[in-house]
Amino acid sequence: MSKEKKKKNEQFDAFLEKEILTANRYDGSAGTEGEEQKEGLCYEDAGIDGRILRAVKELGFEHMTPIQEQAIPLFMTGRDIIGQAQTGTGKTAAFGIPILQKINPENRSLQAVILCPTRELAMQAADELRKFAKYMNGIKVLPVYGGQEIYKQIKNLKAGVQIVVGTPGRVMDHMRRHTLKMDQVHTVVLDEADEMLNMGFREDIETILKGMPEERQTGLFSATMPKPILDITKTYQKDAAYVKMTPKEVTIPLIKQAYYQVRKQDKEEVLCRLIDYYTPGRALIFCNTKRMVDELTEHLKGRGYEVEGLHGDLTQGQRDTVMNLFRSGKTNILIATDVAARGIDVSDVEAVYNFDVPEDIEYYVHRIGRTGRAGKTGRSFTLVVGREAYKIRDIERICHTKIKERKVPSAADITARKAEKILKEAVAVIENEDISRAAEYILDAVALGQYSATQIAAAFMKMKLGDEIEDIRTEKFLFEKRPVRGSRGADKNKGGDRNRSGYGKKPGGRSDKGKGSYGTKGGKDIVKNAGSGREGDKKGGFSTKGEKNRDRGRFANGKPKDVRRDGSAAYKRESDFEPRYGGLRIKTKFD
Repeated sequence: MSKEKKKKNEQFDAFLEKEILTANRYDGSAGTEGEEQKEGLCYEDAGIDGRILRAVKELGFEHMTPIQEQAIPLFMTGRDIIGQAQTGTGKTAAFGIPILQKINPENRSLQAVILCPTRELAMQAADELRKFAKYMNGIKVLPVYGGQEIYKQIKNLKAGVQIVVGTPGRVMDHMRRHTLKMDQVHTVVLDEADEMLNMGFREDIETILKGMPEERQTGLFSATMPKPILDITKTYQKDAAYVKMTPKEVTIPLIKQAYYQVRKQDKEEVLCRLIDYYTPGRALIFCNTKRMVDELTEHLKGRGYEVEGLHGDLTQGQRDTVMNLFRSGKTNILIATDVAARGIDVSDVEAVYNFDVPEDIEYYVHRIGRTGRAGKTGRSFTLVVGREAYKIRDIERICHTKIKERKVPSAADITARKAEKILKEAVAVIENEDISRAAEYILDAVALGQYSATQIAAAFMKMKLGDEIEDIRTEKFLFEKRPVRGSRGADKNKGGDRNRSGYGKKPGGRSDKGKGSYGTKGGKDIVKNAGSGREGDKKGGFSTKGEKNRDRGRFANGKPKDVRRDGSAAYKRESDFEPRYGGLRIKTKFD
């Protein structure tokens, strides 16, 4: 790296440090226990257009979120912005309101472009902007994305559109066709920039930015700030203000988080029991693969749940159908992959189920950010198998949150909750419907004297409850520190067993230190002297066929499970059977 380039990087790093506008305010207040968090700035105090304020009030918002409070006033001054915040923190309003404020309704030309990573996110961002512009006549917002007929989009563009919200691929397509004219664009926003880079859109983004007027305002919003994003900011932004929302400010406190340690074969059953126990009105289930989404959707439908699956292999028509079913409430459970996580913005999601622990820690925040929005509380449930428990520790450390371990609801708890639900449904029928004819049937049956009304009611309850269920066998992993053993005194003479820290010793009883049989100079000497019976016997070198047969006679009652190359028994200690992870030891306990 040249000195000039290194100097520029150092200057930019110093600039970032100076521009962390929220650190002092929010980190300082977070450090004082018991101190109540102050409500955000009111929208009325930010100099926002009255028509936008009217729409915001109708949506039920009064105070800004931290990212909005810092970004909106700066963005309205025309300054470039770098906004770092997680999903679910109100980023769309943070850039959408200032953009609407700057739009000239009398000018029918394109004035602002917003780039999003997925079709769903583009459509939802466009919907949000339309809601904010409800009382601003003459402003048109158009989402453009792949999977939709391009000729319809071209027709709408020719009619006059001031704001385009689109995916990079389709925006580039329109630029090639000259159906998007950028000469009067004054604002460009990259939303979820890190996800766009992960999906391979970097070249497309740079091509689009190069086609924009040099005199423009550029906003970049991202959950993380990897080096490729910083490179883009250096090249395409001028004197950008860095607005950072630290993990402490993420809206995770509104979400009750829990995880359950389960066996892999029990994951589906545990998921169903959690759904039955908590009975969320609307829920999301996340899987790591498209195949798992399809399999789980099929299995849950077979169990009678109203579920639909969503992932990247669906056509645009199928995706629209699934999302419309979920939004309308006809389907109350949606199963999706992480790619769809960035594009789902449905209100009143009461619970998020992580059927698989996310591969990336940041995806955890994006997943649970679907619930607990707009000041409402939510729940998240994560199913953990084996060593995945370490990922929970990493999530807690990086996100500054606490995820409680809980026990899977017992069979008795599930049955009691089902019975309670059935009784509520019965009471609703009694209060709202005519049951006189049904009561006559029951009275006639009771009059026969064979069964009482209680027995008949209990039989109906049993029919609704279905077969009895059993408790699930749980698997619990306990974390404990394991001291690293050093080489001390007499321990040195015990075959090197005491000198290992977990990685140097092979399960067969050999030590990597000195290599025993081969791989080092010492190992060659052992092989050389094996026939003489001196060094070979002492250090466990290769033995002859006769020696192996003689050794077998020692184990007439049964050959040990593990035998060294020379035929001698390799007795393992208890610690050799325990799986290891760094300096920690996992103990397996079955409840």
